[in-house]
Amino acid sequence: MPSGPIPVLLIEDTPSLARVYAEFLKKESHTVIAVETGAAALEQLRDGAPKVVLLDLQLPDMNGMEVLKRIAEQALPCAVIVITAHGSVKAAVEAMRYGAYDFLVKPFSADRLVVTVRNAMERLRLAQLVDTFEKDLNRGRYHGFIGSSLAMQAVYRIVDSAASSRATVFITGESGTGKEVCAEAIHRQSQRAARPFIAINCGAIPKDLMESEIFGHMKGSFTGAVSDREGAAARADGGTLFLDEICELAPDLQTKLLRFIQTGTFTPVGGSKLEKVDLRIVCATNRDPLREVEEGRFREDLYYRLHVIPIHLPPLRDREDDVLEIARHYLAEFAKEEKKGFVRFSPETEQALRHYHWPGNVRQLQNVVRIVAVLHDGDTVVPAMLPPPLGTHQPGTPLAPAAPAADTPSPAPRPPVPLTPEAIKPLWEVEKDAIEDAIAACDGNIPRAAALLQISASTIYRKRLTWQAEGKL
Repeated sequence: MPSGPIPVLLIEDTPSLARVYAEFLKKESHTVIAVETGAAALEQLRDGAPKVVLLDLQLPDMNGMEVLKRIAEQALPCAVIVITAHGSVKAAVEAMRYGAYDFLVKPFSADRLVVTVRNAMERLRLAQLVDTFEKDLNRGRYHGFIGSSLAMQAVYRIVDSAASSRATVFITGESGTGKEVCAEAIHRQSQRAARPFIAINCGAIPKDLMESEIFGHMKGSFTGAVSDREGAAARADGGTLFLDEICELAPDLQTKLLRFIQTGTFTPVGGSKLEKVDLRIVCATNRDPLREVEEGRFREDLYYRLHVIPIHLPPLRDREDDVLEIARHYLAEFAKEEKKGFVRFSPETEQALRHYHWPGNVRQLQNVVRIVAVLHDGDTVVPAMLPPPLGTHQPGTPLAPAAPAADTPSPAPRPPVPLTPEAIKPLWEVEKDAIEDAIAACDGNIPRAAALLQISASTIYRKRLTWQAEGKL
């Protein structure tokens, strides 16, 4: 979707009328590009940028309908308003058939022109937003990520925007959501992609060795330091340094890391020479960093130095049908690796995968599919092949209601309430009420509301955008 103003392309061969229309529109702060011929109009349309087009049908070099047909054939992002002194039902129908937004018959008032252009511009902005949204939905793979859910599209967009910056990125999310994959995506999308990506897990290295791991050490600086050793900071020079589980850093090392971030310089353990590097820091944690600050385990000043661009990775349970995309990917990969014949999941197995809570997120799903590929064979994965707890029941599936006791009489059915014509609502309003009620019942969680309504979350987002544009929301 364009970020700047959408211009108006005025195609009118009568100079006096063109000046009048242009003045009407410029009073509303519209940018107007005026041309007199169809050829000049087609030249202006070649850049493919969004435009509102005011199109006269009677042009000196061609019929304006030819311009409209070109716009339709090339699917140009334009909202076309046909203006003509030769209005007829036939011309209007033909213009609408080729995608014209509206049809104005000369003479028309300034108010009518301004309102029509304003509405066409809003419709064009909405169409561009939906088009961008649809393109995002088709992006199911992104630098190691698998998934086309709305939650992941938001992550992809943040990575796209943040990659070119030098700013520090702070990734949060539960274990197994792919924080290192996200850090690598930022590196690979950036201008540092050809330089090193160095990752350190701050929770997996003993605290007394952590400083040496990051900044390196000199020979003899401590027991076991038999030679000089380059640290991660020096190895990542020109590239990206990823500090996973950053909240595990000891307080004294947090102080040294803060100074390193502020100055870009460090001194190896046991050394006296100050070294300078140019790198980008990306860090991650599965904890709540603000709570760590509040409870005194993480320096507040370091938190604000690191927490410049936040990215939160959603848990797998909030990613709609991404679980099936990921499972199918790993099934193909592990079946090939283990020389097994698996090509699909049965519908019952897909149902079990979709409804499971996945506390271990993508890492747990990967392990489940690998266990199936190692221990079983066939062309279809059935529920009995799934390891516990998935293989024992299907979590999330509603239990059947208990049968009434034999001596309990069944309640008599309620008589239907007669419906009067006045009580009948438009279908869009009934649909809107059902969707909004579901969202409210799910505490604003649109993917969950969509799952309960058995529709795609993208359908809800699209409908709400349309209702908002039409003033119905």
